[in-house]
Amino acid sequence: MIQFDEKTGIFHLSNAKMSYVMQVVRGRYLMHRYWGRKLRTFRDSRPFQEIDRAFSPQPAAYENERTFSLDVLPQEYPSYGHVDYRIPAYEVRLQDGTTTTELFYKGYEIVKGKPALPGLPASYAAEDKAETLTITLADSQGKLEAELLYTVFAGADAIARSVRLKNSGEEPLDLLNAASFALDFPDHDFERMNLWGGHASERTAERVPLMHGIEESASRRGASSHQASPFLALVRKDAGEESGEVYGFSLIWSGEFSLKTEVEQFGTTRVVGGINPFEFRWHLEPGESFQTPEAILVYSTEGLNGMSQSFHEIVRHHIVRGKYRDAVRPILVNNWEATYFDFDDAKMDNLAACAKDLGIELMVLDDGWFGKREDDNSSLGDWVVNMEKLKGGLQGVAESAHKRGLKFGLWFEPEMVSVDSDLYRAHPDWVLRAPSYPVSFGRHQLVLDLSRADVRDYLVDAVCKILDTAPIDYVKWDFNRHLTDAFSGKLPPERQGEVRTRFVLGLYDILERITQTHPDILFESCSGGGGRFDAGILYYMPQTWTSDDTDAICRLSIQSGTSMVFPPITMGAHVSVTPNHQVGRVTPMQTRAFAAMMGCYGYEMDITRMSEAEKAEVRSHIALYKKIRPTMQLGRFYRLLTPFAGKGNETAWEFVSRDGQEVVLLYFKTLATPATELRTLKLAHLDADSEYEVAAYYPAKGLSHDGAANKSLSLAGESFFGDELMYSGIEVPKIDTDFAAYMWVFHKK
Repeated sequence: MIQFDEKTGIFHLSNAKMSYVMQVVRGRYLMHRYWGRKLRTFRDSRPFQEIDRAFSPQPAAYENERTFSLDVLPQEYPSYGHVDYRIPAYEVRLQDGTTTTELFYKGYEIVKGKPALPGLPASYAAEDKAETLTITLADSQGKLEAELLYTVFAGADAIARSVRLKNSGEEPLDLLNAASFALDFPDHDFERMNLWGGHASERTAERVPLMHGIEESASRRGASSHQASPFLALVRKDAGEESGEVYGFSLIWSGEFSLKTEVEQFGTTRVVGGINPFEFRWHLEPGESFQTPEAILVYSTEGLNGMSQSFHEIVRHHIVRGKYRDAVRPILVNNWEATYFDFDDAKMDNLAACAKDLGIELMVLDDGWFGKREDDNSSLGDWVVNMEKLKGGLQGVAESAHKRGLKFGLWFEPEMVSVDSDLYRAHPDWVLRAPSYPVSFGRHQLVLDLSRADVRDYLVDAVCKILDTAPIDYVKWDFNRHLTDAFSGKLPPERQGEVRTRFVLGLYDILERITQTHPDILFESCSGGGGRFDAGILYYMPQTWTSDDTDAICRLSIQSGTSMVFPPITMGAHVSVTPNHQVGRVTPMQTRAFAAMMGCYGYEMDITRMSEAEKAEVRSHIALYKKIRPTMQLGRFYRLLTPFAGKGNETAWEFVSRDGQEVVLLYFKTLATPATELRTLKLAHLDADSEYEVAAYYPAKGLSHDGAANKSLSLAGESFFGDELMYSGIEVPKIDTDFAAYMWVFHKK
């Protein structure tokens, strides 16, 4: 999988479908040569052309070679301040103020498997499933060393990259920038895709022409954020969901990030990604090192779906850990939209009884069970049960659920503190705050300084006491404001530029300690919904609440965008009441249910107030989901139609079980239109020579034609070969209602 030719200086990383090639040139520079389809061998059919370029200077050793300049050389980890004017991969400031360094090739090592990154979430792999290459670069003046780590996986068209930077000199230095990867492409014939959004409108896919100059997707909020996602794709202009070249980049990081592209004067493209260098400054004493977060780089010749399949494979089998990695997730009901803060033992017991009757498997108690919490003004940090509200404590609520055959879950927000709390009154110095300036508030709360070991120890102890004194099966871990006033009273002035990064590293330390000592608890991450939906958090918690927006129509976009990188099993997706609490929309129960069935299914509504007819419909949906759940959560997922394309009025998703025996097809139409075109859906990734029977069909309501016509288009009970379903397709009946949803379930004969 990894080969090195001493004679040519060529490193060739490959698996069954992909090759990645680098070369040591002139004995000192690491040059990128190729990344794309699998090559049998690399013999340099496209040699790099050294051309005299005006205003592209030469390194000192090559003063008389005007055709050689780092300003045009495609580099693997370019430096700042010397000869290359493009975006650098790293920047340092030495003790004397110098910002110029130069890294030369020193050596390499190849090992089987995938080494862990201490203190960081990262991909993992068995020794027979991956190989890892470490290339060491050293500063010509002995000030700095960089270890570039590359892992190539046997079963996914992906490469994991990260960098370890070490102060190898005798004086302190400061890192001003430390990217996880840099990559140069020889052209700019791409479109740039990123995922943008806001609270309750996360991860909308945006695809625009790649422009000359520098473009950036970034977060400066202390978290990966609702507003941006640590993902970028370079997409060939003719690429679609099923065909064409796509290069995808995703960071395993939950903090501030930056993903930049630069199309420079000669038409090449540089991509650089990692921790956002804005306000980043990491102090290194002699001998100290800094490890960057890991980036996953994916190559696809099968369009965006091919890219997503590789990301899904890495996330499911090389990032998510623990007993729930390959287990179907329970159907839950969360009391939040049913009761908000107004609940007691009787209400929770009534909710549990109703949940059991409907077939729900997990009941979750959300915010308001601790301290004196009656609204969002107090008690964060005081993780002690409110015995006035819950007379039997958490033990009583949990046992009530368990006696009815339900699992029990609980909400926490450990990273925050309320000013009106015993914790803040005892430790006002434990929050992030700038000296001499008033603090900033979000949701009436402040952010605890997770860079401090004493704060982390308190949180681990407080949360574990709750988890150890009540039978808790599930935890929802929330994070409801971003960082401001990022100053730590524990760090010296020269290390204040580390606070935002150390906050995330502190979070990882807390999560590792809690989740590893409580392996039987299912943890779900949340940040006002999807404000921290990233691969870093999934390393500790196998699923994330996708968005606070539970409207089914909004979720078509949110979940489709999220699926660009993350598989459905990582997405919390629930049915809520109508009119919807976020947007006021009224949608059919079936549409809400089918949209939520894409992910980890549940209910965010007061199920105790439903009519008997509504309860009967919910029971039928839950029974259906339990039948198809392994395919929906553990199978392969494909986007057939996305709400980002054209008018955005249609969405279609396909799920194929791992053994290929079951296929679930979902189709949604947002608004009915006059003189509407009939829609043909062509399935994908079936066995062309096998027969598939339509085992179940769930039509939308409000069809314009009579029952006989409807039956003729349902296809229920009929069988078709895979080639006909893929190349001819099936027709969706004409729809005369808004917010319609269909489902077909196929079984392979």
